[in-house]
Amino acid sequence: MTDSELGRRRKYCKQSCRQRAYEQRALTQGTSIPADAVILTSTEAEAFGDRMFALRCAAEDLVTAVSERADTDTLHSLGDDLLSLAREAERLR
Repeated sequence: MTDSELGRRRKYCKQSCRQRAYEQRALTQGTSIPADAVILTSTEAEAFGDRMFALRCAAEDLVTAVSERADTDTLHSLGDDLLSLAREAERLR
């Protein structure tokens, strides 16, 4: 389904996303948790932290390789690894 040229743009990509947003609003209503908070389990938060650590390490490896004037193939490989880890790190769940 695509957005039409007329009317408002869709807020949710699909019905299941709309449902998850409703469930989160219902769970946080009447609490001190902000409406726009992202709630993660401790396992999810730990996994996210691990992905961010791997991303930082890959960035440091690339900076080191550049400063050591590594060959082009090595730099391309490290850049590909960095990009892959960045894409994975974007995932919250």
